Amino acid sequence: MKAFIVDRYGKREPLRAVDVPEPELMADEVLIEVYASAVNLIDAKVRNGEFKLILPYRTPFILGHDVAGVVVRVGARARQFKVGDEVYARPRDLRIGTFAELVAVNEDTVALKPKNITMEEAASIPLVGLTAWQALVEKAKLQKGQKVFIQAGSGGVGTFAIQLAKHLGATVATTTSAGNEALVKSLGADVVIDYRKDAFEDQLRDYDVVLNSQDEKTLKTSMGVLKPGGHVVSITAPPDLQFGKNIKASWPVRQIFRALSFSVRRKARRLGVSYTFLFMKGNGSQLRRIASLIEAGAIRPVVDKVFPFESTNEALAYVESGRAKGKVVIKMR
Repeated sequence: MKAFIVDRYGKREPLRAVDVPEPELMADEVLIEVYASAVNLIDAKVRNGEFKLILPYRTPFILGHDVAGVVVRVGARARQFKVGDEVYARPRDLRIGTFAELVAVNEDTVALKPKNITMEEAASIPLVGLTAWQALVEKAKLQKGQKVFIQAGSGGVGTFAIQLAKHLGATVATTTSAGNEALVKSLGADVVIDYRKDAFEDQLRDYDVVLNSQDEKTLKTSMGVLKPGGHVVSITAPPDLQFGKNIKASWPVRQIFRALSFSVRRKARRLGVSYTFLFMKGNGSQLRRIASLIEAGAIRPVVDKVFPFESTNEALAYVESGRAKGKVVIKMR
């Protein structure tokens, strides 16, 4: 089968198109014929080697974290899906590889594709949808009537998180450029701050939740917009000690995480707010709930561009440029 692989880590290392054997199917997995895959910033970060401490992939490996397609084979113990099912998924870490014609995915991370959207739109959902769900529902426990600040509202996570927060009944503030104001308002944003003109910390007060997707400096500044007892969930940095425990990291690695997050945790304590680092996980049951919201019209996919499979490197470069509004997708067929 055709696939795009990482030969060696590095920012200037393009993915290489190769012919590789079909993936080995484990007993609890389904084999998916890939119709579309989304390109995410994490793909660039993994290629660059920024996650080697957390995700020690051995090169060469196939990249790609989102998939929509059709089940073509099921493992001996897989019971949830049958051949011919249209599905979407975010594979487990260390079993990624959706930039390929076929991918083997643990059935617990798979869900039936929402019936009212295309394969390309479905491929755009899993990683950002699960990130927003796990941040706002699982970690922050966002409630009706609360206020949430979602950074970078026109990005992949932002466009989904705004819609999810509005569905949950929250008031939503976000940052974006003036050119994207209409987009984020159409998704439900109540307060829109042009980050090129205004500082969000001067505009926002007494928020319950912050979803941080920016750098550590922005993370620390964001804590100041929270009310006492508020909660900031960061999907970018820095990992904390609890995350190290969750992934069963070695004691030395946990101490690295403790050191990296020390100043952030100290500021959170001083302000009387809580801090959580989120590294999302594939979850089929959550994708089923997300599919229900999409089919009900509560959430719609936001896709900026669709690239042909052979242009995967160009799609990755476009994502890295930071210009994408919503998601970038590669189409297999």
